[in-house]
Amino acid sequence: MASNRGQGGIQQLLAAEQEAQRIVTAAKNEKLARLKQAKENAEKEIAEYRAQLEYEFQKKVSESSGDSGANVKRLELDTGAKIHHLKTEAGRISGDVVTMLLKYVTSVKN
Repeated sequence: MASNRGQGGIQQLLAAEQEAQRIVTAAKNEKLARLKQAKENAEKEIAEYRAQLEYEFQKKVSESSGDSGANVKRLELDTGAKIHHLKTEAGRISGDVVTMLLKYVTSVKN
């Protein structure tokens, strides 16, 4: 009887060990599945964030490009106005400049 009882105890221990191994394996598999899901979620969030940043960047680029055209037009107008002002001033004082130059060129110094 003691032999049967010892044999039964060993069988119980083996069964308990197998059950523990099954529980550990299941826990490892569940952990791996959770890690895989977390990685997929993180990659999805990264892709969404990257897409949002790209959208904002493209929006700023398009806005600055539009401003660039407006800036070029404004600069062209400003430059044209300055050129016109310089030509007007040059025409206004050119007679005085010619008179002054003739005075200095034709004056004789001894």
